[in-house]
Amino acid sequence: MTASQMNRPRATSGTLGPCPIIETRRLVLRSHQMSDADAITTSLSDWQVTRMLARVPVPYSHSDAVDWLNCIHATGDWYFAITEGDGVHIGCISVELQRGEWHLGYWLNRFYWGQGVMTEAVGAVMDRFFRRMPQETLFSGAFADNAGSLRIQEKLGFQILKCSDVFSMARNAMVPHLETRLTAEYLRRP
Repeated sequence: MTASQMNRPRATSGTLGPCPIIETRRLVLRSHQMSDADAITTSLSDWQVTRMLARVPVPYSHSDAVDWLNCIHATGDWYFAITEGDGVHIGCISVELQRGEWHLGYWLNRFYWGQGVMTEAVGAVMDRFFRRMPQETLFSGAFADNAGSLRIQEKLGFQILKCSDVFSMARNAMVPHLETRLTAEYLRRP
């Protein structure tokens, strides 16, 4: 453990409880279903999406989606499917406990970029997370060349902690990554 990791706040609670259904003005965020595998495969087969993610292989297959869906149901973390209320999966938001810290991750089908969908969805999840766990710190980040994701985090109040290189499976390379954090006190609701 590095000195900077020793000084970071550790999660005080290890479980979020079941993934809730969250409704916003335009969206319904729900837990994932096995029937989402085709839509996930389509979204994560798009290089414009996967190149911005650290843990997604290229090419991305239907069996990758099925394996992932089987894995996430065995955790106590939140994995939201983003829909427009019609049940069709267009993206994902996760809140995961990793090495004693809460981490936010997300991605969106490219055809929904630039419409405020992810800001609305992430804002709603952050609001629910901090109502459930107001004392916690939430960590996230984005590759330095992912201006859209960094803009979303800035709008919601995330603060940049540091820049370091992170391995991207899709790019098969180390990529500059900006690590961010948010506490309930700094959350800005969109």
